[in-house]
Amino acid sequence: MQQLHEPEPAGRAERSARVLVVDDDPTVAEVVAGYLDRAGYVVDRADDGRAALARAVEHRPDLVVLDLMLPGMDGLEVCRRLRARGPVPVIMLTARGDEDDRILGLEVGADDYVTKPFSPRELVLRVESVLRRTRPAGAARPLSAGGLTLDPAARRATRNGTALALTLREFDLLSFFLRHPGRAYSREDLMREVWGWDFGDLSTVTVHIRRLRGKVEDDPARPRLIQTVWGVGYRFEPDATGEG
Repeated sequence: MQQLHEPEPAGRAERSARVLVVDDDPTVAEVVAGYLDRAGYVVDRADDGRAALARAVEHRPDLVVLDLMLPGMDGLEVCRRLRARGPVPVIMLTARGDEDDRILGLEVGADDYVTKPFSPRELVLRVESVLRRTRPAGAARPLSAGGLTLDPAARRATRNGTALALTLREFDLLSFFLRHPGRAYSREDLMREVWGWDFGDLSTVTVHIRRLRGKVEDDPARPRLIQTVWGVGYRFEPDATGEG
């Protein structure tokens, strides 16, 4: 289980964020919704994928807690359709030990996952952690290198002037690389600095690197910007011409 840094107290705007809980198990949904409600969030519920999509249209959520295994339309398809409508953070609920399912969830754009059975308090901490990263970065200056430009305040990224459709974690990962060019970081380093986890499933980092390369590299199979440093991890080289 990933260990999180204890979050600072959430502000009023964050606490009033709207969270959509999607789970066909009424007991799980009731417990999760109860903990989030007591933490100060506005909570909507849905027990299947189609109801979740309809609820998201009716009241756009600030974050979705989404069970992977749903009747009819599974969580992966729900996540894809939510993403097609616009950026929204997603925390996926998966069964313990189903690593392939967790990776699939990350591949379709989930920002985080929690394995069942889980502590409701841990889930609330995850929600707070993810939502803190969606808040405007205030006076943080725009970042630019290698044809990439990020505006942390607007949470907007472009590549050669074309907007990039980045998930929350992809944006944070690219922002970190832009702020630290030329230095090699291990997957453990990236998990700690970008995710705020002291330890956890390192495939999370691997999947996000692969997804990010698919959006910022001319040829993701021969990456130039985000290079692999064998035996170490990854390095961002905005002026490099070699392969990684």
